[in-house]
Amino acid sequence: MSGSVLISPEELSAEMSAGGAVLIDTRAPDAYAAGHLPGAVNIHDIFTYLATSTPEGVAAMREKFAAVFGAAGLSGAETAVVYEQSMNTGFGQSCRGYVLLSYLGYPKVKILHGGFAAWAAAELPVTTDPAAPQPKAFPLSASGAGILLDLEGMKAAVADTRIAILDTRDVDEWIGDSSSPYGKDFCPRKGRIPRAVWIEWYRMMKPGAAGPMFKSRGEILAECATVGITAKTPVVLYCFKGARASNTLVALKEAGIDNVRLYFGSWNEWSRDPALPIETGFPGPAGLAAAAE
Repeated sequence: MSGSVLISPEELSAEMSAGGAVLIDTRAPDAYAAGHLPGAVNIHDIFTYLATSTPEGVAAMREKFAAVFGAAGLSGAETAVVYEQSMNTGFGQSCRGYVLLSYLGYPKVKILHGGFAAWAAAELPVTTDPAAPQPKAFPLSASGAGILLDLEGMKAAVADTRIAILDTRDVDEWIGDSSSPYGKDFCPRKGRIPRAVWIEWYRMMKPGAAGPMFKSRGEILAECATVGITAKTPVVLYCFKGARASNTLVALKEAGIDNVRLYFGSWNEWSRDPALPIETGFPGPAGLAAAAE
């Protein structure tokens, strides 16, 4: 396998034949039951889990997913390969799995590029048999903690103009028409984190013969250049709960932007504290967007 975190269906098939890969299906249980990669373990909580970045929230998240990934058979010796239906239909859930595993310090993590759709397009084996993993002791570590920012870290990032704050949400959330993908009024406030620039997460991908795939390094850097981000810019990403932003984090890292971190609490956390500032109104030049204290 290459140094990329992305693995093709053909590469994964070879890895599975050699042994040592644990496959993690992040889709909903009904999609998993209808057909999945042989031996894959279904962990939909990777997508559904709503985290807060308080010390208690972080501790609960670490404890939960260390147990879940250990039950899936990850001991540190195996390569974890995470997949979703396709790169643009699961709201970044496979990439959220990559971020979670990286945060927990897991040493070997890959993402199936193109997801289940690309695997099926390659006419590789699919099964409906449920997996029966052998539980292992998950090697929880703090070595990857720097990939995520907590609330205090996000406040500091907003105050540091050297850092780009990148909003990756859908357009209705960016313009303040909706507060979340779960409904317009799911969160108490609509708007944006101050100083944020916007690249909708879909823009990091383009159609391919086997479904949507990440754009090339040059194309991703060109997208970033539209909002003033270069390969050397420190970037903090957010969305609603860290899934779509995880997709963009992977894209940026694949393009060589190394200083990229994710505010995992994202808008779901930030918007619920009325003491935190937000920008409201239609985004644009001064006078169109107002800061609300």
